[in-house]
Amino acid sequence: MGRERRTLRGVELQADRVAELAHRRVAELRRRDVAIALLSVPAADALASLPAIRRGLLAAGNPLSAPFWESAESILNKISEHVATFGDVHGWLEATGTEPTGIIGLHVWAEPAVRSPLQEEMHARLVGYLEERVAAGEIDPDRLATGDEEARTEYVTIQERWMTAPLPDGRVPMTALLDEQDEAFLADWAAADAEARGALQSMLTAAGERPLPAGELRAAVAKLRADLAQPGWRGQMLVSFSGRNADSLPSDDTELWLTLATSVAAPQGGPLSDEDKEFARAMEWAEEEDLEFGDALDQDDEDDEPDELSAAIAAICALDHFDWLAVMSALVTGGPGTPASAADLARYVRDFDPDQVIGLALADSVVSLASAPDADEEDYVEVDSDADFDEAVFDFDAAGLGGGDFDEDDEDFDELSIEELFLNVTAMWSVLGAIDSDDRLTPLGWWGLPEAMSRAWTEPEPE
Repeated sequence: MGRERRTLRGVELQADRVAELAHRRVAELRRRDVAIALLSVPAADALASLPAIRRGLLAAGNPLSAPFWESAESILNKISEHVATFGDVHGWLEATGTEPTGIIGLHVWAEPAVRSPLQEEMHARLVGYLEERVAAGEIDPDRLATGDEEARTEYVTIQERWMTAPLPDGRVPMTALLDEQDEAFLADWAAADAEARGALQSMLTAAGERPLPAGELRAAVAKLRADLAQPGWRGQMLVSFSGRNADSLPSDDTELWLTLATSVAAPQGGPLSDEDKEFARAMEWAEEEDLEFGDALDQDDEDDEPDELSAAIAAICALDHFDWLAVMSALVTGGPGTPASAADLARYVRDFDPDQVIGLALADSVVSLASAPDADEEDYVEVDSDADFDEAVFDFDAAGLGGGDFDEDDEDFDELSIEELFLNVTAMWSVLGAIDSDDRLTPLGWWGLPEAMSRAWTEPEPE
């Protein structure tokens, strides 16, 4: 059995208990220490504890300041009345002058319970650095507590400067953290790919044999090669999505078709650089119209709209594993002739029930983010009676603050937006011969699209 956990109810904090949690003497307590202790118990108990904590700190010659105590009473009242948001609470904690801001540049600090060892180390180092800056007078917590915007900007700048400067061991905190974040994201995405691939295989097993229509494949590839050899978006969008040029595409008909079909779901390319375009012109690899595909329609456009190709890739990348599985489920089950317009695909996503798919267990971090439950009068924050101070930090999720406002509901499914994301998909499926002129699945599409989707979710072999 693990250490006994208990829920604190009706507990009055004392200054010496705060010091015990923070591993400091009462005379050395910082605002952050007191704030975290107050947030580790129900708001009503924290409010009742304020006078005793203030008296204890005053007796130790460490009274803190009136703005801090006023801000503490204000935020605890908001929590008690269930009107505080995550931003309110975390903003107050940051205003102590030694709590790092939740987002610094591209880095987002995880909550204490789920931080990696590297995040724990860098967070602790940054807290120590901020304590030094407060002691040196470079950070004024009272200005932060009163909402001074200039003080807030300076506070963020100080943290950014530390995050981008080398440590004595040569590591740059921001670089180290982002590298770890990238590795974790790629690992999560690979796991989600594997789960989705397993679910897709379950669908294909249930559907039975789907023969390759050899004649239809030959006809489609012959037309496809003609499209690739001519200027215009029909062939060039597929080539751009594949990350190749026409000369480097596979010569085998089946491999060519699957390569291009896979890139529809998992784009590998993007617009050519100016240098690549000049080289292509010199080698006479493409017509000028092809080279201009993906350029902004108006380079002087003040709206700075993304070019056509970038917008198409962004739209398809916005589709997640759930969306693609919903579509594959409908097409595999329905077979040739199944409606497959962008509107039809969006409808399949809307109506998809993953519980009906054997083996579907996609990672929540990739498919969707569950909304936090509303706070309730009976919600209390559980703390470990033997935990270290940083482990006793306020549990935002437990108090219903994990997703923002208490009463924020999930947004309704936006079918029109999903349909717009699929427009480029169906356009390229049409060029591939996977759907016909009436936007219905062809025998070639019934065989090939699931195969391409499986490839998109398969980690490439190391070279």
